[in-house]
Amino acid sequence: MSLPGGAEAPDFVVSPDGTRIAVWRSGGGRPLVLVHGTTADHTTWRTVGPLLASTHTVIAIDRRGRGASGDTPPYDIAREEEDVAAVAEHALATIGGPVTVLGHSYGGRCVLGAGLLTEAIDRLVVYEGPVTRDSFGETEEIAAELDLLLAEGEPERVLEVFMRRVVKVTDEEWDAFRSSETFLLRVLAAHTIIRELRSGIGDRGDIERFRSVRQPVLQIVGGASDARFAAAASALADALPDGRLVVIDDARHAAHHTHPDRFVTAVTDFTGS
Repeated sequence: MSLPGGAEAPDFVVSPDGTRIAVWRSGGGRPLVLVHGTTADHTTWRTVGPLLASTHTVIAIDRRGRGASGDTPPYDIAREEEDVAAVAEHALATIGGPVTVLGHSYGGRCVLGAGLLTEAIDRLVVYEGPVTRDSFGETEEIAAELDLLLAEGEPERVLEVFMRRVVKVTDEEWDAFRSSETFLLRVLAAHTIIRELRSGIGDRGDIERFRSVRQPVLQIVGGASDARFAAAASALADALPDGRLVVIDDARHAAHHTHPDRFVTAVTDFTGS
């Protein structure tokens, strides 16, 4: 499945460890790399992707372990950061700059790490990217529960427990998610939830690490999201050399679906497109 108006088949960028990362390209203009969050793939951008492609060359990736991308064990979030950096460098070489990278949730964590690895990235946008362990709590207990569910052949339950207990979706949001056209793809990627839950939610040291991010960083937070996302974003904004924060009133963890116009405006105001 491609983004509406985009290529029907992906191109591939080879990461430093040899993993092939699928990239789906659409639009024209300065490059904007889109990095999805946990459980998702490039199709999570199906609503805002075409809007962003009116002013940018949109490059939506399938992160390793899902969709058309490969996977190379053992898993480490550092490899994901290298993937994003490699795609940004490829975009700069083939399209030109400046290159902006945008990450949702766990993808935002990958984007921040990539910003430390390459000068190809000019700007970063992070939508509710978790950065502190104390914001989420009971991480290992939840991961252990998901291990058991996966071993019992219950990937849909893995997905549901994660969405309800970590993302804190409401019953209404879960019902809408479960009836979406991409739900079965999310179930197929459920096995990646556990490794990301264990690897991606860092301690306070992550914020200290990101003090070294020199690119301008825009964080977007939903005004109706769980308070943990706002707290983590505020702490990161205070630490960043050039950080700014935009709140989309009434939105939660999926403003790129529920509030697409305001989401796109926040991004394009930041990129200048």
